[in-house]
Amino acid sequence: MCVGVPMRIISIDGTDAVAEIDGVKRDASLMLMADELRVGDYVIVHAGFAISKLDEDEARETLEMMREVFKPEDMR
Repeated sequence: MCVGVPMRIISIDGTDAVAEIDGVKRDASLMLMADELRVGDYVIVHAGFAISKLDEDEARETLEMMREVFKPEDMR
């Protein structure tokens, strides 16, 4: 199953970013994003692309729901 996951941007280099959640880091392209993004912003990462910006409350709420449904190994 392929799921978009809320992640916090920890670095940006042009249209490339590194995003992290629960100690797991992933490269994410920002090419699809119209919003200006900054380090610390939360985005949904799907298949290596940031596809949507979230505020921190939305990200935390979504992660809580995902943790109820998925096993920890499914989230990595």
